[in-house]
Amino acid sequence: MDLFMTVLFLFFLGSSFGWLLELFYRRLFSAKKWLNPGFLVGPYLPLYGFGLILLYFLSNLSFARLPNKIWQGVVAVLLMGLALTLIEYLVGLFFVFVIKVRLWDYSGEWGNLQGIICPKFALFWTALAALYRFLVHPFYLRAVGWLFEHFAFVFVVGMFYGVVLVDVVWSFRLLAKISAFAKKKQIAVRLEELKKEIAERATKNKLGQFLIALKERSRSIVDSLQDYFDNLLKKVADPPKKKKRKQQTESPASSEKTGEE
Repeated sequence: MDLFMTVLFLFFLGSSFGWLLELFYRRLFSAKKWLNPGFLVGPYLPLYGFGLILLYFLSNLSFARLPNKIWQGVVAVLLMGLALTLIEYLVGLFFVFVIKVRLWDYSGEWGNLQGIICPKFALFWTALAALYRFLVHPFYLRAVGWLFEHFAFVFVVGMFYGVVLVDVVWSFRLLAKISAFAKKKQIAVRLEELKKEIAERATKNKLGQFLIALKERSRSIVDSLQDYFDNLLKKVADPPKKKKRKQQTESPASSEKTGEE
């Protein structure tokens, strides 16, 4: 029971603080605007929740066989950074090739693998792992102790999971629409670009970004997907010269048919 509650608490903290981290990263470095990260509506990112659970258990491993504490810390941090990068790759792989939605895109980064992971963000994950092991982990152990002393806080965690469950069901229904569209058009939708398109559309239509009805939101999603695909078609369309060559190669065949008739 204690282990179960610890895992739930870990996921709660990791998802919430991870969302804050990504929110400010997008505002300061990436999109340069306030943009809700992830595919869920609420302020939480499950990827960070699972990542924090993994960090917690890896931090409890013993590296006593290594010669000194410096090597023990280095190997532990590298292992945790590698584990976080692996989680990012597996999640990204699933969404790109199964759901046909790209949650993030590292295609422009050096050394990227399928646009899902890259050395730059693997370094960021490793830095977060070091921060957790040396600063956060001791504090978290005390926080878990506080949780079991103030068991009423469990109801707050329970409410969190209730909201997340509703959010996941609704968001996956929305993702199903996007996935069906992407599979039909044989593309992978970049979620960040889609969100920007929706935000711009909402602003132009003078719709409140946080008070849009679910029906209007779904309609905005579909319209934005169509605009997104139309813009994508312009980028991948054949140049006019190639189309003329195709017409020229087809013309003799058509003339023979007319001659036979």
